[in-house]
Amino acid sequence: MISSVKIDSLKVPGASLYYEVRGSGPVLLMIPGGPADANSFQGIAPHLTDEFTLVTYDPRGISRSPLDEPIDDRRIVELFADDAHRLLAAVGTEPAFVFGTSGGALIGLDLAARHPQQVNVLVAHEPPAIALLPDSPRHRAAIQDVHDSYRSSGIGPAMQKFMVVSGLEAEGGRQPAASESQPEPTPGMAEATAQMQRNMDFFLAHYAVAVTKYEPNVAALKAGTTRIVAGIGKDSRGNLAQQASLALAERPGTQAVVFPGDHGGHMRHPDEFAIALRKVLVDYRT
Repeated sequence: MISSVKIDSLKVPGASLYYEVRGSGPVLLMIPGGPADANSFQGIAPHLTDEFTLVTYDPRGISRSPLDEPIDDRRIVELFADDAHRLLAAVGTEPAFVFGTSGGALIGLDLAARHPQQVNVLVAHEPPAIALLPDSPRHRAAIQDVHDSYRSSGIGPAMQKFMVVSGLEAEGGRQPAASESQPEPTPGMAEATAQMQRNMDFFLAHYAVAVTKYEPNVAALKAGTTRIVAGIGKDSRGNLAQQASLALAERPGTQAVVFPGDHGGHMRHPDEFAIALRKVLVDYRT
């Protein structure tokens, strides 16, 4: 289904949030993870807008959501969750459905813990909740080493190391060899690449380490009214986020659901993923 897109901006303390609204029905807020923005949901959006008012956005500091002041790295998950709380208040009054993926799933968990009245069902797809893992100190040290590599050597070496320590290097398909010819980039492609570089810079400078220190408030989630679903990629290969999602699923009050694809399943298998997501939201709504 093709749906018109309404583009808007929301002023929040310390930033302005770019967001898009399409479709009709109950609100479904989609929260991207890491350096990703609203564009990461372009593939799945047309499969959901016949049943939901789909709200996608760029988190603060990412793409079209500029910062107005320096960000407090120590509270970045809480700040992002506050932004989601304000965005939900701006687009509707009824409890919403929320889908968060990767770091966006952590944001969704914090949102549900502190504002359960706003969230009917939260699907937290492979949140990197390292604090839930028994060997969390080792994983935190590995991500800190990624951050140190970023400071000393830049984005490229740091991201290569991040993909290894997070277990994501085997996902996403084959990368083209350096010897393979690549099409000449258009101005639009060049700007998109530059924007992704800026997002990677923000992610490595502020986001990556902060995420490892965030511990979901499991007691608040259990006590709240939000139905929590831990999403697990069918093709994920034991990556760090999948391990954390399995640990979350073991907590009381949390349901585990297997979704098509791997950590980026919503982008690589948007039609199948949308079918699974729609079923979960209907089955678990309160």
